[in-house]
Amino acid sequence: MQRLALALYSLLAWLAIPLLKRKLARRARQEPGYAQAVPERFGRYAAAFVPDDRPLVWMHAVSLGETRAAAIVLGPLREQMPRMRLLLTHGTATGRAEGAKWLRDGDVQAWLPWDTPGAVRRFLRHFRPSVGVLMETELWPNLVFGCRAAGVPLVLANARLNARSHAGALRLAWLARPAYGALTAVWAQTQADAERLRALGAPVQGVFGNVKFDAQPAPELLARGQAWRGSLARPVVLLASSREGEEAAWLKVFKQNRAETRSDKAREAINVEDVQWLIVPRHPQRFDEVARLCEAAGLRVSRRSRWGQAPEAADVWIGDSLGEMPLYYAVASSALLGGSFAPLGGQNLIEAMACGCPVVLGPHTYNFAEAAALAVEAGAAVRVAGMPQGVGEAVAIAMDAARHRDLVARCLGFLDAHRGAAAASARAIVRLLT
Repeated sequence: MQRLALALYSLLAWLAIPLLKRKLARRARQEPGYAQAVPERFGRYAAAFVPDDRPLVWMHAVSLGETRAAAIVLGPLREQMPRMRLLLTHGTATGRAEGAKWLRDGDVQAWLPWDTPGAVRRFLRHFRPSVGVLMETELWPNLVFGCRAAGVPLVLANARLNARSHAGALRLAWLARPAYGALTAVWAQTQADAERLRALGAPVQGVFGNVKFDAQPAPELLARGQAWRGSLARPVVLLASSREGEEAAWLKVFKQNRAETRSDKAREAINVEDVQWLIVPRHPQRFDEVARLCEAAGLRVSRRSRWGQAPEAADVWIGDSLGEMPLYYAVASSALLGGSFAPLGGQNLIEAMACGCPVVLGPHTYNFAEAAALAVEAGAAVRVAGMPQGVGEAVAIAMDAARHRDLVARCLGFLDAHRGAAAASARAIVRLLT
C-alpha cells in the first residue's frame, strides 16, 4: 500500500513539472531571484561539488522565516562543530537572498529540488550530506524516503504543526504517516505540536521550544532605528509583515477615524494622525501594490528605498526593503502583527519583542499559537478582536510613555524566560554525527 501511494504521489509530482516551470517564470517577472539556477529545482547542478573530510550539514529553510530560524541554530552549531561545512537549501527567492548572508568559505547554497524520485536522487548523489535538517514544517515524501535509502539521517527541527495543518495531514494520512514515520528524529516547539506530530507517526524525541526566542537582532539596525525614533516629533506605529487585505482594513479604519476626529475631536478617544504610520508588507512583490493603495486613498507616501540618512515626511511610510525588520521595529513604539488580522495565522511576534517593540495581535495567530497565548498571559502582548480595536490599542500604547515602558520590560523578560532551543537543537544535531 505504501509503495502504491508513493508511486501515485510521484506520478502527480512528475506531471506537475510543467506547471511548476510556468509558476517560476511568472514569479521571476516580479522577483528576479526565481530565475536564478532554475535547473537546480530539478536536481541538476552547473558547478561540481567537491566533498572533503569535513561533515556536510544540510539545512533546508524554505522561506525567509525558516532561513532566519536556521541561522539562529547555525550559530551554536558552528561553535560545537567548527570544521563543519554548510549546505543551505531554499524554496523561495527571499529565503535564498537571506541565506547568502550566512555562508562561509566551503559552504554552498542551492534550491531544494522538486520532489520527484529522480531529482531527489541527483541532489543526494551530488552533495552527499552527512545529515539533513528540515526547519519547522517542510516535509516532502520522496525526499524523506530518498534520505533513508541513502543512509542520510533526516530530522525536522523547530517543528510545528498547527491544528489546521494536522487536519490536512490526516486527510492524506496514507502518504503523511509513512513520510513522518521515516524521519530520523523530530524536535518540536511545543507539547501541543509534539502530540499532533506523534499522532502522525513522527519520532518526536524532544520538545525544545522555539529557536526564534534565541534570535539576537542586528545591533546596527537597532541602533539606527532607535536614533531615528529619538529624532521624530511623533511616535511611530508599525503594521508589520502585513498580508493581502490587511492594508485595506487598516486604511478603512484610518480614514474613518480621521474624518470623525476632524469633525468632532471629542468623539474619538484616539487620533490616528497623532502618530506616524509605517507599513511593511510581508512579501516584496506587494510593495508597489501597497504604495499605490495608500496613494489612491489620498495619502502622502514615502518609501524606505528612497530615503537618505533619515525618513521623509509623509502620512505613511512604506518599508520596501529586505532584512531590515529590526530597524523598523526599533523605530516603532508599537506594532500591529501582520497575518493576524486576516485568517492567515500571524507572523513572528517574537522578532518584534526581541527588538523591544510591544505587539498588538489580531484574532488569528495559529502559526504561533502557544507563543502568542503565553505572551498575552504574561502581559507582554495585547490581543484584540479586529483591526479597529488594534489601531486603537497600538496608538494608545505609542502615546502613553509609562505603558510603553512597562510593555517593553515585559517583552524582554518574556524572551529571557523562553531561550535555549537553539543550543539544544545544535547539540542534538551533533549527537547524530558522533
